[in-house]
Amino acid sequence: MSAPVRRAVLVAASTSAVVVLLLSLKPHRPAALAAGPPPAPAAPPSRSASSPAPGSSHPTGGSYTGDAVPTQYGTVQVAATVKNGQLTAVTVLQAPSGDGRSRQLAATAVPRLTQEALAAHSAHIDAVSGASYTSQGYIQSLQSALDRAGV
Repeated sequence: MSAPVRRAVLVAASTSAVVVLLLSLKPHRPAALAAGPPPAPAAPPSRSASSPAPGSSHPTGGSYTGDAVPTQYGTVQVAATVKNGQLTAVTVLQAPSGDGRSRQLAATAVPRLTQEALAAHSAHIDAVSGASYTSQGYIQSLQSALDRAGV
């Protein structure tokens, strides 16, 4: 076998090995399963707050439960505490916990997301690198809670 032919065979074999390795890094799931289970029917807004002051566009305060957001790794749900129209606390009601890696990522990402949300007084925050699905679920749930609060 000549040198150019050997090189071509070596390059083809190496390329194939790299492609197989890359494809094995992310688990494949059928499209119907990748979207996760169908969302649960929307629950009526959970609210334990005082009513808005007459003529006020914001409630005086309270705790508002966000939507339970299904993600690829588990459901995320938060409750937002609002005082005088500002986000003052976030309580995590559900976080991905299906396996050790999901629990580890949630344990790292959720406090950072909470810290950012409280600093921004909103759900307009950056996702945590390495916890994209958890971050998106957190942000969506928080935004739904803030929407319920009228913030």
